[in-house]
Amino acid sequence: MADDQPFVPEMDTETTGFSRALARHGLKLTRGHTQILQVNVGLLCNQTCGHCHLNAGPGKTEVMTRQTAGQVAAWAGRVSFEAIDITGGAPEMNPDIITIVETFATLSPKLIFRSNLSALNSGGREHLMDLLKRLKVTIVASLASINASQADAQRGDGVFRASIAALQKLNALGYGQPETGLELNLVSNPTGAFMAADQAQTEKRFRQMLERQWGITFNHLFSFSNAPLGRFRRWLERSGNLSTYLKKLADGFNPCAVDGVMCRTLVSVSWDGYLYDCDFNLARGLPMGRNRVHVTDMIGRPEPGSPIATADHCYTCTVGAGFT
Repeated sequence: MADDQPFVPEMDTETTGFSRALARHGLKLTRGHTQILQVNVGLLCNQTCGHCHLNAGPGKTEVMTRQTAGQVAAWAGRVSFEAIDITGGAPEMNPDIITIVETFATLSPKLIFRSNLSALNSGGREHLMDLLKRLKVTIVASLASINASQADAQRGDGVFRASIAALQKLNALGYGQPETGLELNLVSNPTGAFMAADQAQTEKRFRQMLERQWGITFNHLFSFSNAPLGRFRRWLERSGNLSTYLKKLADGFNPCAVDGVMCRTLVSVSWDGYLYDCDFNLARGLPMGRNRVHVTDMIGRPEPGSPIATADHCYTCTVGAGFT
């Protein structure tokens, strides 16, 4: 699929082994108490990352409108989620992002903003940074690697330098600093057909290198494997790595990780207002519980015990320590 074409979700055509893996261990994947509302405000992005499961990029037209954002906000106001998680694409590029952040900050005790850093550091977005600080929004920032060439190979030329500059600006605002209450967390993904490295060791290495080389500090780091969806899946296919990668995911299945997977406590709403069990299922085109439901049809939270739609990409969240 060309990156300038409209979003077309992955088709659910493969025979899923994930459900059989659950059954072998006597497990069922059902929804618990839904605490987090994740809001995907669109696929528009300033980067064309090789690992992106949503094929986000500069030419995308799938962007949440002000009307849909208002519908999502109305539901969030009725439910009172413990946290609201704003994501994209690059959410900075939604033309109504200032209003979206201001609105959702009033609807939950915790607001999370996911950034690729380079978008936050471009286009005169100092006002957005200041707003995030004033509202004490938690920032979750993608930093694929602390090796400039590796990071740029995955995300585009110059992205690493822009990301470092953005982190330095956030530190200057107080993010990632002790006793400010301004939380800055990083997310690292492998560059290639590999599983995520040990999270504790990766965090230690990032912390040492970022502080020593650039004086950057942060709160926590999360190390996740890439989901075999979207642009990353097409790269796996082209490079002949798809079957090997899927086998690695399946072989790494950890039944102990199932209880903590994000889809048990999170619901994802897409830019057009439809609900999914997670952002990966959004990319896959698997609606919440396999029933197409719009946010305007929701009164309260999704029912505890309701089924969660699964396919083989779900192995990504249960490999090793899991993906929460």
